[in-house]
Amino acid sequence: MKLLDRVLNPREIRRRLGLNQEQFWTQIGVTQSGGSRYESGRDMPKPVRELLRLVHVEQIDLSEVKRIDFEVIRYLKDSHPDLYRSLRRAVRSRHRPAGAPSLDMDEGEEVAAAGSNGNGHGDGGAAPEESER
Repeated sequence: MKLLDRVLNPREIRRRLGLNQEQFWTQIGVTQSGGSRYESGRDMPKPVRELLRLVHVEQIDLSEVKRIDFEVIRYLKDSHPDLYRSLRRAVRSRHRPAGAPSLDMDEGEEVAAAGSNGNGHGDGGAAPEESER
């Protein structure tokens, strides 16, 4: 079992956030009854697990994330890895209370978790085009 699987206990996360099942699960597109089954031990599909992590653990507002953001991250990592690492450390230290352990993924995993080609879509292809999203 991976560390992230042990850390992502949905019932514990929901209780710590003070949300009922409907509030918690509908934020990631899961019905209350489906969420109840996951909390009772049913295997959670990876896309649901990733949405849970992004929305409830990382506290990311998915309506604010755009494809171009992933492209910028990929470009920065590929073209200027030292600058990327420096910026990442600066941001992490700004957000983490002193002495708090980090549960962050390794540097190479956050883009990989978003999609194998870094486009933020696990299907390996481009997202449907919208007017600049």
